[in-house]
Amino acid sequence: MSSSDRSQAVGVNKSYEIRTYGCQMNVHDSERLSGLLEEAGYVPAPKDGEGADVVVFNTCAVRENADNRLYGNLGQLAPKKAARPGMQIAVGGCLAQKDRDTIVKKAPWVDVVFGTHNIGKLPVLLERARVQEEAQVEIAESLEAFPSTLPTRRESAYAAWVSISVGCNNTCTFCIVPALRGKEKDRRPGDILAEIEALVSEGVSEITLLGQNVNAYGSDIGDREAFSKLLRACGKIEGLERVRFTSPHPRDFTDDVIAAMAETPNVMPQLHMPLQSGSDTVLKAMRRSYRQERFLGIIEKVRAAMPDAAISTDIIVGFPGETEEDFEQTLHTVRESRFAQAFTFQYSKRPGTPAADMDGQIPKAVVQERYERLVALQEEISWAENKKQVGRTLEVLVAEGEGRKDEATHRLSGRAPDNRLVHFTRPDEPVRPGDVVTVEITYAAPHHLLAEGPAQAVRRTRAGDAWEKRNAAPAEKPQGVLLGLPTIGAPAPSPAPAAGCGCD
Repeated sequence: MSSSDRSQAVGVNKSYEIRTYGCQMNVHDSERLSGLLEEAGYVPAPKDGEGADVVVFNTCAVRENADNRLYGNLGQLAPKKAARPGMQIAVGGCLAQKDRDTIVKKAPWVDVVFGTHNIGKLPVLLERARVQEEAQVEIAESLEAFPSTLPTRRESAYAAWVSISVGCNNTCTFCIVPALRGKEKDRRPGDILAEIEALVSEGVSEITLLGQNVNAYGSDIGDREAFSKLLRACGKIEGLERVRFTSPHPRDFTDDVIAAMAETPNVMPQLHMPLQSGSDTVLKAMRRSYRQERFLGIIEKVRAAMPDAAISTDIIVGFPGETEEDFEQTLHTVRESRFAQAFTFQYSKRPGTPAADMDGQIPKAVVQERYERLVALQEEISWAENKKQVGRTLEVLVAEGEGRKDEATHRLSGRAPDNRLVHFTRPDEPVRPGDVVTVEITYAAPHHLLAEGPAQAVRRTRAGDAWEKRNAAPAEKPQGVLLGLPTIGAPAPSPAPAAGCGCD
C-alpha cells in the first residue's frame, strides 16, 4: 500500500491500543501496526485512561484455545463499545487469517478483520468501516508488502527486531503457521543491511534478525550461505554492538553459520535451537527433518567453536504417540545438551494441523506428569549452568522493564552477551537503558544472575542517549509488548512469549 493510500485514513485525536499475542513475528507486526496508525493520526491510548477509540487484536493461532481466548476478550469489549460511540475493534494476525468471516459472525460488533499478508491496510479499513458503517473483512492470500517497508513505532530505543524473511517452507505436523504465513519470502540483503544501518544511526546498539525459520534465509534467493554472509556483513556495521537471531531450524544449521557466529565479534554467543523432541520416532511423526544424533552434533560443534555459548530450546511434551521410551530419549537429549534454558510446552491440538487428528493422543494426566519431570530436570541443569557464571566479569546491556523488583531491591537489570538476565547493584553514577555496565557475578539462580558488588565500569552509549531523548519527549509511550531483547528462559508455564512460537 502506498503512502497516499495510507493517508486516506485519518484518526486525528483518536487513540489506539494494540493487544499482541504469540511469537516475535506478531510482536514485530504490532510495531508496524503502531507506526501505521500513528502515521494516520492516531495516538497511543494512555495506560490509565478510560480505554482506546480503536482496539486492535494481533492474534496467534498456534495454541489450541486461541479462538476461545479471542472471543472472550471480544465479549468483554462489547458493552464498552456500545457505551462509547465511534469506538472500533479490529482483529488481525494468524487467527484472523485462519477464521476470516467466522470472527464477524461470532462477534458482529467487530469492525475490521485483516490477515497476516495485508497489515498495511488497517488504517484504510478502519476508515472504510466508519464511513460505510459495516464490518470490513479483507484477507490477502499473498504478501502485499514486506512488513519492513511499512512505518514503525518501535517500543525500544536501544534494541530492535529486523525481519529478514516471512513465511516458512516446512510442514511440521503440529504447526499451522506455514498455512497462515505462506511460503518463505526473503528480503534482499542490501535492504536488510540498509535498515540495520538506519537503526544504528538512530542509536540502536542491538538487533535481532527475525524469521519464521531464520537460518533458511537464502532459499528464496538461491544462496545456501546467505545467512552466514549476512551475519558477517552485520559485523562490519560500525556502532552495532550486539547481533542475535531467532529462531533457527536444525535442518538448516550449517557449519558456515557456526563459523560466522564464532568469527564475527558482535554476533553474540547465544543460540536458540528448537529441539521439540529427543525421540527419532516422534521427530519423524512431527515431520522434523533431523534426528537426535544430528541435533546433538550441532550442539557439540557450537560448543567447540564458542565454549561460553548459552543454548536454549523449545520442547513439546506429549505429542501423539509419544511413549515413555520416547520421553526418556527427550530427557537424555536435554541432559546431553545442557541447555541454559528451555521453553517446555504440553502438546495441545492446533486445529487444522495433521497432528490434531493423529491416533495416540496422550491423556492429560500422563502429559502433565512428564512435563513436570522435564521441568524439574531442566531447572536443575539451568541452575548448574548459571552457577558456572559466578566469578565471571560480564558486560551487561542495561534494559528497561526486565527487573520487576528493581525498585524494591535498588537494583538495575540487563542482559549479558549470552542473553542471561543479570540483576546488579545500581551504580552511583546515572545509568540509562542502552548503557553498558561491567559487573562481577556473585550469585546464580536458575533464571537469573546477581552482581551484588559495585559496578566495575559504566559506559554511556549512543543507545542510552537515544533512550534519554525518546523519554524526554512529551508524547505518551505506547502500550504493548515490551520489545528489545527476546526473552529466553522460564521453563515453567508463563504468559510471556517464547523465543519461538514452537513451530521452528
